[in-house]
Amino acid sequence: MSAKDSTEIEIDLLLEAIYQKYGYDFRQYSDAHIKRRIMNRMILSGYNTVSEMQFQILHNKSFANDLLHDLSITVTEMFRDPNFYRSVREKIIPILKTYPFIKLWHAGCATGEEAYSMAILLTEEGLMERTTIYATDFNQRALDEAKQGIFSNNLIKEYTSNYQASGGRSAFSDYYTADENMAIIGQNLKKNIVWANHNLVTDSVFAEVHMILCRNVLIYFKKELQNKVHKMFYESLINGGVLCLGSKEGMYFSELKDAYQELDPKQKIYKKKY
Repeated sequence: MSAKDSTEIEIDLLLEAIYQKYGYDFRQYSDAHIKRRIMNRMILSGYNTVSEMQFQILHNKSFANDLLHDLSITVTEMFRDPNFYRSVREKIIPILKTYPFIKLWHAGCATGEEAYSMAILLTEEGLMERTTIYATDFNQRALDEAKQGIFSNNLIKEYTSNYQASGGRSAFSDYYTADENMAIIGQNLKKNIVWANHNLVTDSVFAEVHMILCRNVLIYFKKELQNKVHKMFYESLINGGVLCLGSKEGMYFSELKDAYQELDPKQKIYKKKY
């Protein structure tokens, strides 16, 4: 084991301070991801060392909130990876239609774009009325944004293009109202979404569900933490339930890979075996 340099030691101590003070555990996140986010916040805040930031973490709640927001994963967009949503329509919807009610867990929902995307898809497939989407994240600031469902008009053109490429069956504009600056998601899409604070690292099984979406989150975790989260997902899914991971993820290196059947290897969609 090679010796760590001073900055790496300082980062370890900072992550320990965050865990001890606030209960958020980033110690099993990817080193590269964590270092990039911390160093960026250090430069933005005008500090010279990570140790200076540790003092602020312990004594300045506003600074702590900013750094916690930085460390969470909020990269998202509506109908991100349109081919994934096409695959959901073709391969998962027929399974979901066999259930009298549906519970779907969107783990790591960030600011809600993908949860709303799934609500649109389920609406078009006639399933939203009997579905509850549990959209969870540990980042309360992101959750508060998600509940509002308000997005910049600058994003709508891209979202519309994604929606159309995903096999959307209506005009995307049917699902929001807009002024010259902002678009707000329709209330009918929000009513069956439950937003909740849940931390994949420190919290336990959230609910028994028919489908889990956790896309492009696990890539930021070290292998030990990935396996822990996979175990939680396995225990949360009903037999025959569906797990959807991100394009750069998969079950190949998971300890539970043999417990799933591949539904779409390219889109990383798996079905829990009976």
